[in-house]
Amino acid sequence: MCPEAVSPLASQPSVPAYGPTLTIDGALHPIADHKYLVDLLNSSGRVIPQVCYHHQLGPIQTCDTCMVEVNGELVRACATKPAAGMNVNTESKRVDMAQREAFDRILGNHLLYCTVCDNNNGNCTVHNTTHLLGVVHQARPYVPKPFPKDMSNPFYRYDPDQCILCGRCVEACQNVQVNETLSIRWEDPHPRVLWDGGEKIEGSSCVSCGHCVTVCPCNALMEKSMLGEAGYFTGWPAKALEEMIDVVKGIEPELGYPPILALSETEAAMREARTKKTKTVCTYCGVGCSFDIWTKDRHILKVEPADGAANGISTCVKGKFAWDFVNADDRLTSPLIREGDKFRKASWDEALKLIASKFTEYKNQFGPDALGFIASSKCTNEESYLMQKLARAVIGTNSVDNCSRYCQTPATMGLSRTVGYGGDSGSITDIYKAGLVLIVGSNTSESHPVLATRVKQAHKLNGQRLIVADLREHEMARRADIYFSPKPSTDMVWLSAVTRYILDNGLAKMDFVDRWVNGFEEYRKSLEPFTMEHAESVTGISAETLRTVAHEVAKADGVCILWAMGVTQHCGGSDTSTAISNLLLITGNYMRPGAGAYPLRGHNNVQGASDFGSMPNYYSGYQKVEDDSVREKFEKAWGVKLPTNKGLDNHQMVDAIHEGKLKSVYLKGEDMITSDSNANYVGSALEKLEFFVVQDIVFSETARYANVVLPASPSLEKEGTFTSTERRIQRLYRAMEPLGESHPDWQIIQMVANALGAEWKYEHPSQIMAEVASLTPLFAGVTYERLEGYKTLQWPVAADGSDQPLLFTKSFPFPDGKAKLYPLEYVPPSEKLDSEYDLHLNNGRLLEHFEQGSMTYRSEGIREITPNSFLEVSPELASERGLESGRWVQLKSRDGQIKVQVLVTDRVHGKQLYMPMNTVEEPVNRLTSSNTDRATHTPAFKETAVQMRVLPDLGDNPLPKRNFRYGHPTPQQGVEVERKWKRSDYYVPGTGKDDRLVQIETTKNT
Repeated sequence: MCPEAVSPLASQPSVPAYGPTLTIDGALHPIADHKYLVDLLNSSGRVIPQVCYHHQLGPIQTCDTCMVEVNGELVRACATKPAAGMNVNTESKRVDMAQREAFDRILGNHLLYCTVCDNNNGNCTVHNTTHLLGVVHQARPYVPKPFPKDMSNPFYRYDPDQCILCGRCVEACQNVQVNETLSIRWEDPHPRVLWDGGEKIEGSSCVSCGHCVTVCPCNALMEKSMLGEAGYFTGWPAKALEEMIDVVKGIEPELGYPPILALSETEAAMREARTKKTKTVCTYCGVGCSFDIWTKDRHILKVEPADGAANGISTCVKGKFAWDFVNADDRLTSPLIREGDKFRKASWDEALKLIASKFTEYKNQFGPDALGFIASSKCTNEESYLMQKLARAVIGTNSVDNCSRYCQTPATMGLSRTVGYGGDSGSITDIYKAGLVLIVGSNTSESHPVLATRVKQAHKLNGQRLIVADLREHEMARRADIYFSPKPSTDMVWLSAVTRYILDNGLAKMDFVDRWVNGFEEYRKSLEPFTMEHAESVTGISAETLRTVAHEVAKADGVCILWAMGVTQHCGGSDTSTAISNLLLITGNYMRPGAGAYPLRGHNNVQGASDFGSMPNYYSGYQKVEDDSVREKFEKAWGVKLPTNKGLDNHQMVDAIHEGKLKSVYLKGEDMITSDSNANYVGSALEKLEFFVVQDIVFSETARYANVVLPASPSLEKEGTFTSTERRIQRLYRAMEPLGESHPDWQIIQMVANALGAEWKYEHPSQIMAEVASLTPLFAGVTYERLEGYKTLQWPVAADGSDQPLLFTKSFPFPDGKAKLYPLEYVPPSEKLDSEYDLHLNNGRLLEHFEQGSMTYRSEGIREITPNSFLEVSPELASERGLESGRWVQLKSRDGQIKVQVLVTDRVHGKQLYMPMNTVEEPVNRLTSSNTDRATHTPAFKETAVQMRVLPDLGDNPLPKRNFRYGHPTPQQGVEVERKWKRSDYYVPGTGKDDRLVQIETTKNT
């Protein structure tokens, strides 16, 4: 035998390695940290079939194809834990026959027609296993199932005839997504995957997260966007395809599978030439899901998650399916210039000359602070950096901000006051590890769905405790071990009362406080008003419940507190965020895994937009603009003199326009009219602007006020980085070229800067990041090379590239390395209910829509699920006011009024109303006021009192019956394979007396 033909495994010496070992086919192997034998076999180079096994799902044990011998017994490698001294045999005749019999059963459920299958992309587990085992013929004939294809979901279809009953989809739905919709009733004569126990997807509790489609090992579950698009023949008419399949099946008995598979593999290889797979980062919420997006020219075939640091196989309906906006008919593709009440197309040269002329005019006539700049949390870090550099280095103003001001700045303030850095204490994995998760003012399963899956997993599978405080009884509230609904704007009170109780009853971690925290005595004195009795009277939550919460927090092995806009969008948003951090410090829940503060960032790059300097008081990395040494460093690097005064934030900019001080605004990737509070006030300000530049991918409501509109590119058309809620910096790559004359935002900003005489020469975003790293200690070691592919970094990043997944390890970023307890006083909300405005209006997100729906309404499938906005009204209020779902009402606040349809639901109680933000025609922010958080000017969106007038109009239910909220999940412990094993027709492969075993062996030998 020539040396090249010798297996490297066969040539390994049989010598023990360090640590416990076992024997595989005569050779010793270290067990290392492998949890299951199948993982050890895979890492050792042994190739065994494993159809149902997926490393992110764990052992499912339905397919039986991974059978091996351990100490002479047939076992499933996927469920067997390695142990020292084991003797594992993967090559015996008995193992081979067991694997083949198991796979033959699978082929009895699956019709092989790979060449004309849209899933023939080299990653079909059934196809690959047929090849791996060298299957020539199958002993069990394929038997169709008595069920039609289910095409009822807008995004994917289920084909029972191709389903091999591996149960991967069920496991993913039950124990990864934990939506608990899918199951298999193994006792049925013809088992199949069920949705809420039924045979139709539509109307079930399926949230179209896509987990099931992602893990399906064949073509049983497929994205509709793939159908007829992926292959060279798959777009043929159904009849023609059926005839081709019949021909192939007709010659299979004579030729066998190998030549047929060879043809399909050739066709699959041809697909590679026209199918582009690009790694990107989701453009919706701040969780930071990353995945490959498959495109054929500009057609998006599918989203394929696998190795994302934050999400693994997980996605939500938006990240998996809602990318239609990229190719929307109304994408901006050329610059527009206003003429009177209309816009005309213009060249880039004309638009840039006009912008440069006007900016220069206002700067010279009124000074640089007559101009304001607003960056975008949807754009990249590099684009945020260039926007603030344009404002500061080219114009000379610090008046630059981003939409973090609308939502997350109070969380940053609360953490900055106490622990120094305004970022998550750790990673999503820390939230999973926590003994207790406390969620305050966050509808996590709808606003941050993939992160919520980790909480739901830990709660269901690991016994993690879950406490939820929220006005509304959403999914996480219903799953919670303890749920309570405080009166609006009172979270700071009960948090402080719980903290005081923990101190008063000797439950605090005083060893941690003494070692790591300053300001204890002053802080303890500030807690004197916050007795349990006082908290009960203010919040409406019983003292008994709050005492229970205090004991839960004190005894838990690691507490993670999650919060979002239900905390931050109040006049006391910064104070409540501070109270959260105070509680964590008193209980020692910093500086260790599985604990800490987790303000959940709302947009894909709301963290990064602030991190990279688009704030009126900070350069990149939160370096203060008023610090002389910092300013001098940037002046030297940029070759300019920089302004010394703090600039205006976006709230102050609106006031300054009304006051006549701000003449011009450059707005990038933000729709202020539908995002900022008190839309009427904002709109009247924009009307007063003398010159307004809007840069976006579509013509937004705000663009209607512009003088110049510049066409930008979405994330799939550019490169750069995003920073997720867990401080994770990730690269995104260009999947397709910019549409028409649109450009990536960083290129447009550079063109504007150069039209003003800047002479910037960036050719790629990596050069921008290199500049940031050179000037910003927080990002000193960030390079594109260190972020290649799926590699990530969590800031702070040292110059050597080492990052900090756990934010605080050796100290806190204060001069003495200690955190600070921050005393607080409770201030009541800005608006109170009275006899005229007697209802409280809450607002927020929906799972399937993002913000006002600018992107998601351009998805036909999402419009089918949720076509309109609505007003959630409690059954008791509906009964009192004579309301029913579909009834139109007029809501009036002290600042505006809108019309909206009612949806009666028990998610809200009493006089609480809830209105999602997904509407442009009648946005909820026409009702919200100009009141803001006292420390950060974040709008108090959640402090709105309204009156309701019932209108005579009655329409259809605004939430169609096909919406998942009407479904009834069927929770169970995964796929429950034990029920399959109890079937009378089941036996472990290789142990029965089936005549087909002889046929399988004969076929193999043939």
